[in-house]
Amino acid sequence: MFAVGRSGNAMSMNPSNNDTTQDSVSAKVAESKARRTASRATAPASKAAGKAADKAGEAASAAADVTEQTAKATNAVAHTTAERVEAGRQALVSASGRAAAFAKSTWTLIANRRIFVAGVGAGLTVLGATSYAAGRRAGRRTLGPITRMTGGRF
Repeated sequence: MFAVGRSGNAMSMNPSNNDTTQDSVSAKVAESKARRTASRATAPASKAAGKAADKAGEAASAAADVTEQTAKATNAVAHTTAERVEAGRQALVSASGRAAAFAKSTWTLIANRRIFVAGVGAGLTVLGATSYAAGRRAGRRTLGPITRMTGGRF
């Protein structure tokens, strides 16, 4: 029933009934009522906070989905761009190859111009002779068999 205090004097372990500043039963009842009222008052707020946390989680999930889709789209654009760059490079290589072949042919023609001119001249000569012969043949009058036999006298 008695405990030893720091000073060494005996102290009562039960609260004294002589203290007028304490309302033992009514204070405890009021305290428990205040706790219940506070918990009831904060319950909607805690539910709202839970809903807000859920909404925040959903928003974060949606943001993660959007980020993932954006990353995929960016990756696709980069891949397509790389393909187009490669196609452009191949077209450039092909065009430069054709230009080099044309330049080589032109240079060969210029370097061998005497042979080229001689070939063109020979071709034109053959063409002219052929057309002259064809024209002479077409310009002749046709003769019948008797006229041919008599040499054109009858």
